[in-house]
Amino acid sequence: MAFIIFVYGLLIGSFLNVLIYRIPREESIAFPGSHCPVCSHKLRWYDNIPLISYLSLSGKCRYCGTKINLQYPLIEAANAFTYIFLYIFLGWSIDFVFFALISSVLIAIFMIDLKEQIIPDSLVLSILIIGSIHKLINYFAYAKPLGLLDSIIGLAIAGGLFLLIVIFSKGGMGGGDVTLIGALGFVLGVKGILLTIFLSFMLGAVISVFLLVSGIKSRKDPIPFGPFIILGFFITLLCEESIINWYFQILT
Repeated sequence: MAFIIFVYGLLIGSFLNVLIYRIPREESIAFPGSHCPVCSHKLRWYDNIPLISYLSLSGKCRYCGTKINLQYPLIEAANAFTYIFLYIFLGWSIDFVFFALISSVLIAIFMIDLKEQIIPDSLVLSILIIGSIHKLINYFAYAKPLGLLDSIIGLAIAGGLFLLIVIFSKGGMGGGDVTLIGALGFVLGVKGILLTIFLSFMLGAVISVFLLVSGIKSRKDPIPFGPFIILGFFITLLCEESIINWYFQILT
């Protein structure tokens, strides 16, 4: 099962590369088919086998010899290993399926925000849709609490807080961060999103200082906040109860 999930993760990861490349350029994700961005030659199915094609071609286009961006195999591998981690923590369940889908969308958002400093509304909307379907299936098929009020409050608190930051920071944070944190607030609820916000600011502070001190970024270079939100989400998803229990043990 783990092997099947890994392969499935690679295939979805390959599609994520299409989203990452085409959505910021406002291109169709369906047409034209996969092609080399340099020579525009249409890629055959055997040129598109995740990881294997990259390795067999030594990281170069079969038709023009242009070096293939290392991002492509890395995204495929990252998505596959994310699925494996979720499978270990959640087991084979409806929760695993939906959180795997949400995680894939977040990986695409992570890379787009990192490269283009934008968070596409279409991807954020897909998180809300996936999260809503997940809650409905749990409610009708497994008789689990819908938790709609908790989700709406989580969305409102997270989105409202970040909207205030956007207003008072005067450009220090973008509108995409507001919609992203709001959507994740709907998915996680109040407790989960508060932890995510805390972790995102902690990660943002530590990593930003490192980037500035190391000279990788200067004070004038923009540092997108979306990736920190996403990292905070993954930590919360996998370790929420452990972190909260540890925190209350310290207090007592």
